[in-house]
Amino acid sequence: MLILGIESSCDETAAAVVEDGRIVHSNIVATQIEEHKKFGGVVPELASRRHCENIYDVVDSALKAANVTLSDIDAVAVTYAPGLIGALLVGVSFAKGVAMASGKPLVPVHHIAGHVAANYIAHPDLKPPYLCLVASGGHSQIVEVLDYTKFRIVGRTRDDAAGEAFDKAARVLGFCYPGGVQIDRAAQTGDPKAYKLPHPSVTGSEYDFSFSGLKTAVINIAHNAEQKGEEINKNDLAASFQRTISEILVDKTMSAARALGYKTIAAAGGVSANSGVRSLLERRCRDNGFKLYLPPQELCGDNGAMIGAQGYYDYLAGRRGDESLNAVATMSMEDI
Repeated sequence: MLILGIESSCDETAAAVVEDGRIVHSNIVATQIEEHKKFGGVVPELASRRHCENIYDVVDSALKAANVTLSDIDAVAVTYAPGLIGALLVGVSFAKGVAMASGKPLVPVHHIAGHVAANYIAHPDLKPPYLCLVASGGHSQIVEVLDYTKFRIVGRTRDDAAGEAFDKAARVLGFCYPGGVQIDRAAQTGDPKAYKLPHPSVTGSEYDFSFSGLKTAVINIAHNAEQKGEEINKNDLAASFQRTISEILVDKTMSAARALGYKTIAAAGGVSANSGVRSLLERRCRDNGFKLYLPPQELCGDNGAMIGAQGYYDYLAGRRGDESLNAVATMSMEDI
């Protein structure tokens, strides 16, 4: 079964053709990073306009790269939640038009479920149930993947997501957007033990995250140094910050896995591309005897292939959309 997957939840216009949820025949992404870089982050209205300009060519390129036409496609899958509402509306509207014009079923896909499904593309042997750490610009969650379309959230962020904390800390350190990549690069030559940073916890919620205080600690270090006329070693602070976020994410994931009896762990989302997070996950899973699945770098960020992969399983589960399908800015995976 061939699924056309369409993704436009933030600043990447993406489309892909995926077979049976596992085989990628094409995966086209039009990025807006350079345009948003001058603003230090994503400008929602600008992102929506660029999606309008890019989406036809991106979908057309995905079909051509897969050497198929719409008549060969069995269903159209699209991200409908969560994300920037204007950006989501572009993808949803386009997908509805394609589905109605071609007579193909329309399958609504949850964006975070798509990130989880990126692992199915890279790892044909991965099957639920397992525990997945989802870490991205807007989300930080520990998720029980009970089945391909059934999820239970074990822990979640109470304030900033990990990726958001990376971007905000990077801005304070003078790095350009996207901040996570810049901090990762700077951390390679820094001392991860140079600065002692807090490991915030949420009372009564063992597996929940809180990154706001950690972000504030980095801001205070930078501002205090500036007020005293002192120089800070940006690479050392970047390395310390990356180490701390990695420890928080991985420690809670390992603790949840042991408590819930999971031996199979996966990671998903843009932050799963971070070298500190990946290396610590690999080490801790090895020490605990857990099997670890990581998506390749190119599938960590937003892309159409992950939507096509999850769309296949949502299709098999009977999920369908029609002309009334709307975009939803905020939605839990448990409410799909």
